Amino acid sequence: MLSILKNRTYRYLFFAQIVALVGTGIATVALGLLAFNLAGANAGAVLGTALAIKMCAYVCIAPVASAMTERFPRRAMLVVLDVVRAAIAILLPFVTEIWQVYVLIFLLQSASAAFTPTFQATIPDILPDEKDYTRALSLSRLAYDLESLVSPILAAAMLAFISFHSLFAATAIGFAISSMLVLSVVLPSPKPAQKRGIYDRTTRGIRIYLATPRLRGLLAINLAVAAAGALVIVNTVVYVQGAYALDNQATALALAAFGGGSMLAALALPRLLETLADRTVMLAGALVLAAGTFMATTLPGYGWLLVLWFVLGLGYSTAQTPSGRLLRRSAHAEDRPSLFAAQFALSHLCWLGAYSLAGWAGAVFGLPVAAGLLAALASIALATALVVWPASEPQIVEHRHDNLPPDHPHLADATPGYRHAHAYVIDDLHAVWPRQG
Repeated sequence: MLSILKNRTYRYLFFAQIVALVGTGIATVALGLLAFNLAGANAGAVLGTALAIKMCAYVCIAPVASAMTERFPRRAMLVVLDVVRAAIAILLPFVTEIWQVYVLIFLLQSASAAFTPTFQATIPDILPDEKDYTRALSLSRLAYDLESLVSPILAAAMLAFISFHSLFAATAIGFAISSMLVLSVVLPSPKPAQKRGIYDRTTRGIRIYLATPRLRGLLAINLAVAAAGALVIVNTVVYVQGAYALDNQATALALAAFGGGSMLAALALPRLLETLADRTVMLAGALVLAAGTFMATTLPGYGWLLVLWFVLGLGYSTAQTPSGRLLRRSAHAEDRPSLFAAQFALSHLCWLGAYSLAGWAGAVFGLPVAAGLLAALASIALATALVVWPASEPQIVEHRHDNLPPDHPHLADATPGYRHAHAYVIDDLHAVWPRQG
């Protein structure tokens, strides 16, 4: 897996991702301390509102940002967005009112909503071989899981020597290092052959996404991932410290069990995907999530929770890590940022709903009911994926362009009636799925 780090461009981008992730993780810890400093006992409400603002920014801003930045070179855009995030992180320690926190969080997450899909869409262009790209996806999953473990530990160590306000400076340094690493490499910036209007550029990714059967299946799997993930992220502390009356260390160990399962699956996926289809692997992961979430309705003790959380981590990574492969083969290079932005927005919309359900149902009806509702949601999502994602779907779609006007882009280098195949699903004038002739 580590052999792909021999590619200098990818190596620098991967390290940029790691330092930015660690910086973001440290900022999460610092934000909690800042909220308590400003709001005291109401800190939970402040953090909850900040997380809701984050999700709303992700859902609403990503497609618009992708449309607005289509004509800019990717490297310059990524560097500018990192600088913007660093500047906002530096401002956070100086806020004195809660509303200022909300404004800065919205701006910070809006910049991330523009940065992340563009960054993700660049990786397939620098790693055109699918095996290499699969290894990159697994490394990225490992980076996210390791960040969730390392950042709180690193923040705790730093707090032994500095105030929590200084943690935001560490975040800014992370974004600054990320920008320098991106600036040190040359990145491809594929452009569309024709100029597009703002409406077309804003909605293009969503239209491609919803016109593609495998991506409609991916959207359903995103919902299953969010349902199971929300149970773990929102209610682990409630299970461990509320139901089992254990301490913070036990909560951390439970989350580590989930992360350990996710990392193990990420390590195994590159080899697994060489022999099994993406659909088979991802649906199997979603099945594990649905079944595991249902089992959480009757957890007899902490030991069983650790085992179940580890299994849920396996399903979590298995269901979502290959998603980049589906996005990669579903659009031309110039449309990938829009498609990745659509995935970013739609998947976070799933998380927004799942977070709300996990927190509300757990508080009002108790943990067993919350787990049952989330299991039902994951099961419905799995059944939907089975229906909308055909088992016999080809990776590329053959079709004809006999009825297109002679100046259509697809006919620029082809003779009338030319029959060809590609993975692209929708263009300016027609959808090519499911017609194959």
